[in-house]
Amino acid sequence: MRAGRIPRTALASVPCLIDMAVVHPDPRDDTWMRPVHPSAALAHLLQPLTRELDERVQLAATLSRSLAPLAGVASADPDLAITVLEGRPAIETALHEASASATEQVLTAQPGSNRPLRGMQRAIANARTAIGHGARLRHIYQHPARYSTNVRDYLAQISPDHLQVRTTEQTVERLIIFDRDVAFIPATPDRAMALQLRHPALVAYLVQVYEVLWAQAVPFAQQLPSAAPGTPVTAVQQSIARLLVEGDVDDVVARKLGISVRTCRSHISKLTQTLGAHSRTHLGALLVRSGIADAGSGAAARRPAPGA
Repeated sequence: MRAGRIPRTALASVPCLIDMAVVHPDPRDDTWMRPVHPSAALAHLLQPLTRELDERVQLAATLSRSLAPLAGVASADPDLAITVLEGRPAIETALHEASASATEQVLTAQPGSNRPLRGMQRAIANARTAIGHGARLRHIYQHPARYSTNVRDYLAQISPDHLQVRTTEQTVERLIIFDRDVAFIPATPDRAMALQLRHPALVAYLVQVYEVLWAQAVPFAQQLPSAAPGTPVTAVQQSIARLLVEGDVDDVVARKLGISVRTCRSHISKLTQTLGAHSRTHLGALLVRSGIADAGSGAAARRPAPGA
């Protein structure tokens, strides 16, 4: 600005100056660029912002004129106990707003063995927002999530002072509760729609369901119960064994455990090799005989009764 011009080559690292039209070519030599006067540059840059603000004001006025007349015929006490949220953007916005309002606790049950990276990034942001307002978090995952890189990365970014995590063999569908005031559950299998619940009795019931799940889950830092002594079977394979003995087919087992059918079949193959089974029928018989399907059938089974 003091020199009155600058070589075009010197702007290679800051092309925004050209894109925003705060410099222009020297009319005598286009290898040089001259600065635009600050007041002219400001007017040029503010013009689209001013136009957008005007459009927004006009839109707000139009919406007010359209909806205000309906206020007289609307119910004086709208039923906000159950709100249908359609589309992932609407769901994400509602979850973000609930996170920003939470001051006590956030309870979540997350089915499946993994969470998409983009969803995990949003979860981290929401968790930090709630923690910043004094809320504490509790998460329930399924056992296979212990081996998820995304889940472990998420847990590494949240202080254990504010977050408790447990895993369970099976869980209900996704459930998120904020401050015992509002809860969110899926409304469709693909989770493209959700219900936002604010009815006190309904939210209290879901909190009770969550507490039962929490009591039966295993702390994330605690090792999962081993299978029968001497049997090299993982906890996930043990869960699969129990469901196979109950008669579930591969895709049902995979859905209940939150893993892919391919992963499920891989575990079944390892069980077959471990036990030396020759067929599915033979595998079922060996699972029953070995006791794998019965061992460590849940935290509740291992926990002594009160007063015992």
